[in-house]
Parts: sequence; structure tokens; C-alpha cells
Amino acid sequence: MNVELGAVQERFADIVWAHEPIESGELVKICEKELNWKKSTTYTVLHKLCDKKLLQNQKGTVTSLISREDFYASKSAQIIAESYQGSLPSFIAAFVSQQKLSAKEAEEIRKLIGSYEKES
Repeated sequence: MNVELGAVQERFADIVWAHEPIESGELVKICEKELNWKKSTTYTVLHKLCDKKLLQNQKGTVTSLISREDFYASKSAQIIAESYQGSLPSFIAAFVSQQKLSAKEAEEIRKLIGSYEKES
């Protein structure tokens, strides 16, 4: 999956993910409140994300075709591939060099890695 979104489209998708399934009229109200958008702007962005096969609008009900988790996992993998030559250790080293981990965070990461480790 390779869906490219701008910051505004990503924010819009986050709203849909947080509220789905959502009626398009309700989505318009939320976007007016949170993004200060007009109805036409909401429908334009919705149409673009439907064209990108991220969202769908069936009979006025908006849902996602790609989950939030899958979208951000794909985006993370793309960043690692493009910026760190596919090296997850290099990415983690760059991330933690800018911000130290607490003991609790380090332990959570160890457990998470352990749960995904391949058995030898």
C-alpha cells in the first residue's frame, strides 16, 4: 500500500478514523468545527481520499478502506526504507539519540520487539 497524503488530508483521515462509520453530514459539521472548513471543502477532500482508495462514501456513510494502523505502519516502513536504507536499527538509533528513553519505555520496547522476534 502506498497512499500519499498531505498534512491536511492526513488530518482529515484521522477525523474519519476517529469517528467511523460516520454520516457525511456529521463529518461536515466536525470539519467545520475542527478545521474551519466549508461543506464544499470537506466534500472535495473526501472525494480525493475516496479516489486514493483510502476512504469510501456509500449512501452518505463514510468509512475507511485502509485502517489507521495499516496506513501509519506503511508510512513508517516507507520512511525507514527511504531515509535509513531499510535499516530499522539505524532508524531507532537516530530516534533515541534525540530523546532519551525512560526505563519504562525501554522495557516496553524490549517486550514489543520480543513479541515480534522470529524464532530461530
